[in-house]
Amino acid sequence: MAQVPLTFLDALAVRTWCGGALRALGRAREEIDAINVYPVADGDTGTNLYLTMESAAAAVEAVFAGYGTGTGRPSLADAVRAMAHGALIGARGNSGTILAQLLRGMSQVLAGSEGDAGRVDGVRLRLALRHAADSAREAVAHPVEGTVLTVASAAARAAETAGEDCGAVARAAHEGARTALAETPGQLAVLGRAGVVDAGGRGLVAVLGALVEAVTGETVEDTAVAAEGGAVEGGAVMPASVQVEACPESAEPGGPAYEVIYLLEAGDAAVARLRERLDALGDSLVVVGGDGLWNVHVHVDDAGAAVEAGVEAGRPYRIRITHFAAGDVHTGGEPPARERVQRAVVAVVPGEGLAGLYAEAGATTVLARPGEPPASVELAQALRRAHAREVVLLPNDAELRHTAAAAAEQARAEGIRVALIPTRSAVQGIAALAVHEPGRRFDEDVVQMTSAAGATRHAEVVVAERQSWTTAGICQAGDVLGLIDGDVAVIGPDLTATAETVLDRMLQAGGELVTLVVGDETPEEVADRLESRVRESYLAVDTVVYRGGRQGSLLLIGVE
Repeated sequence: MAQVPLTFLDALAVRTWCGGALRALGRAREEIDAINVYPVADGDTGTNLYLTMESAAAAVEAVFAGYGTGTGRPSLADAVRAMAHGALIGARGNSGTILAQLLRGMSQVLAGSEGDAGRVDGVRLRLALRHAADSAREAVAHPVEGTVLTVASAAARAAETAGEDCGAVARAAHEGARTALAETPGQLAVLGRAGVVDAGGRGLVAVLGALVEAVTGETVEDTAVAAEGGAVEGGAVMPASVQVEACPESAEPGGPAYEVIYLLEAGDAAVARLRERLDALGDSLVVVGGDGLWNVHVHVDDAGAAVEAGVEAGRPYRIRITHFAAGDVHTGGEPPARERVQRAVVAVVPGEGLAGLYAEAGATTVLARPGEPPASVELAQALRRAHAREVVLLPNDAELRHTAAAAAEQARAEGIRVALIPTRSAVQGIAALAVHEPGRRFDEDVVQMTSAAGATRHAEVVVAERQSWTTAGICQAGDVLGLIDGDVAVIGPDLTATAETVLDRMLQAGGELVTLVVGDETPEEVADRLESRVRESYLAVDTVVYRGGRQGSLLLIGVE
């Protein structure tokens, strides 16, 4: 939509910019995923940038919504701080974490420099772009040229030669970024071998293009200069032999097997020590944030040690652990073209403890944080990341059945054979994964996994947040609820007593194995008491206990 060009940046322009950047990344997402070869060729950079920007844009919209339909509107400081915070808490992957720091760096300058009119000119925007590039580079443990860091620095340098209106500065930054992006294959060997530009840098060009549109009203051509031997496709440099759905070669010889990301509440001194420890554990270390809240990203072989380091530094939460598929882990020598594995499992899990358990069993996991279920685009991305011809999808939540079905359809349209097993709880997913055998025929494997999941009764113990009607009667806020197969069956005042009643009712119908998944807010003695009760009252029934982390429920119970 055409608009009057702006010589300044205000809150409304920031809102327009965030929305435009989200749309631009949405259009380019699959193409950016396809050229993702560094630091790991896991084909998710476009999706990670999109999800990070989606969180930033949602935060800005929430600030505007807070003012309702009145004549007032948020200040520029309100808008850019919301943008930075939204990006920080929603950052995904290496590229998304760096984008979050770029937006935070800009916000630090813009929030502290708006005048009485609630706006800044091109001079301040230039300073914001420079601070963003510098702070992003400082956040990366070992900066590498030919990446998004190079593109951001080039954008900041180009902006320094522009005039004093925001339009001129934004245009110069965008053009400088495009030029730098086209040069990345000559700066980073893995990009040159694949014939592609840096995926993260390509995303930044899209974000800066949206900034140009927000302040000038001009439509920016979403194109880039092709690398030698390549072709331009949707603005991303593509090797002539690579299609959009292709997955590029690995990046560097030798490398860790897990990506670990978490938010961390900690002080500056503790984070400085954390950087040193994580740097010794792995690579691709990026720590962004400040003021007591940080987003930590690292690639390691020992995911548990990376999480433990966060626990020592402060309070980590929203922990995401991704096990790179065998084809994603770097191998020695000249990297071969990646071959799809025959079969993989993708599972949605409610807590970081189970994420680690599932990942160790070889599954690709998607963490469902309390109150934040994954979107279909996130599940579809996980199905692609599994890089298999056949994928078994375990949603582990009845509320996700439509989302999971939509993601499965997206993957099937791309030629992936997907079987959706309608697991309603993570304990059913554990049962299904226990009988999974990749060597069996796909249909037979799915039948066995479905049978195991279906034979597992599931329950959860939670605390009621408000008074409400349930199938077991009226509960009050603070009551302990025991849900069996999705319905409230027990209401009680005590956690241990309620859990025992739930377990007894489940075992009345028989069972051979009890699975307990304990949340991090559940006292240690609860699991001990339940184990003792099974041992004393139910002969020939075994019990296994897992630590689920921040999983929403105090306790998950499975009986099979």
